[in-house]
This record gives sequence, structure tokens and C-alpha cells, in this order.
Amino acid sequence: MIEELLSQLVPTGTLRAGINMANKLLVTGETSSGDPDGVGPEFAAKIAGYLGVPIAYVTFSTPGELADAVEDDVWDIGLIGAEPTRAEKIAFTAAYVEIEATYMLPAGSVLQSIEEVDQPGIRIAVSERSAYDLFLTSNLKHAELVRAKGLPGATKLFLDEKLDALAGLRPLMTQGLPNIPGARILDGRFTAVQQAVGTAKANDAAAVFLSDFVEESKEGGLVAGLIEKHGVTGKLSVAQAG
Repeated sequence: MIEELLSQLVPTGTLRAGINMANKLLVTGETSSGDPDGVGPEFAAKIAGYLGVPIAYVTFSTPGELADAVEDDVWDIGLIGAEPTRAEKIAFTAAYVEIEATYMLPAGSVLQSIEEVDQPGIRIAVSERSAYDLFLTSNLKHAELVRAKGLPGATKLFLDEKLDALAGLRPLMTQGLPNIPGARILDGRFTAVQQAVGTAKANDAAAVFLSDFVEESKEGGLVAGLIEKHGVTGKLSVAQAG
């Protein structure tokens, strides 16, 4: 069993971890050697440590690029938001952390609830191919999504085009709120992005191992400890048992 697991998960002898650099809640800095640092990278390192193998980080500027690369054999595990479209090619664990996604509204907006945003004529700026973009694409019935690269690009689009709402992760939008006079963030959420660990669909033994590792890490306090260590308490939440 261990030989099959290692052949699937560590075919090169090093665990190659795909990291989404756009998620500033999971990647909060870099190490002295220049590797990405934060809850996500360190969680990947814990997996490598458990297996007794070295780790190498493969970085991507957007989650969509990371997801696309599953067929290129450049990463063995990918730390990314689990979403049904991505799950067609990636075997995901249950989430290890989750992040609320909601809307920011401009000054003077008459919208008062999450539900009111989804109506004809409403235009929403969103980070292209983020997990919450994929969710909104599948679930909005009336409002129009206007896409840009990353949350900074979506925020610029929201301001420059005077759009009706900006979709994003609550903690990141809260950080930027003081820079947008009169803007406010709606209470509630339209989804919670489920940050999980993925591997290629063919890696059945690896998928079972990763799922078990995630559940044990949540139950045993590892995930909570990483959240506290990297200063994102109140921004990331330990996901419920899968």
C-alpha cells in the first residue's frame, strides 16, 4: 500500500505542491529561502514531512492556472478551492479551511442583502476563475458577472466601471474597505470557499491518504495551530469534519 501511495503521490521522490499565490490568506509571506509561506504552504510541508520526503513548491498566479496544470504533471498535490467544475479532473479532500465570500457595494447603493444582488441589470466584478466565480457562474440567475484577473483587478474594474457590486473573500475585502470611501460589505455570504487538497483523479490511493490526513489534521488541532501561527485567526476558519 505504501509503495502504491508513494508512486502516485511522490513519483519524482519530492512532493511537488501546487500553491495559489493569489490567495493572500493562505500565502502570507515567504521563507528565508524564498519559498511561499503561510497556512497553505506549511500544511503541504506537513504532508511531505509525514511521508518522509522533501517538498518543492510550484507556484501559480491564479487558482484557474493551478487547476489547469493538473494534466501537465507539474504538481502532485494542489492546494486550491474545491469546486464541482474542478472536481471533474481533480480528486479533492474535504476542506481543511473555509473562507466566507460576500459582496462589497459602492457608496449610495440601495441593495441591502445578498439575495437582492441577483437581479436584472446588476453587474458584479469578480476575480476570474476563482472558486467563488465558478460558484456564482452556476448559481446566479439574473445578475451579470464582469471578470478581471485576481481580486486587485476585479476591485479596479469595480471602481473604474462603477459596477454595482464586487464579489470576493470577506477578509480580503475588509482589508481594502478603508481605501474605498463610502463602500460597505454586506452581511452574510453567498458561499464559503472550501480550501482543500487535490490530486489527479487517477491517484486513488493518494486521494484516500490525503482525505484521512486532512480529517486528522482538523481533529488533532494542526490546522487551528497553523491559522494561529500565521496570524489569520478570524479570517480563516477550520472547516467542519468531512
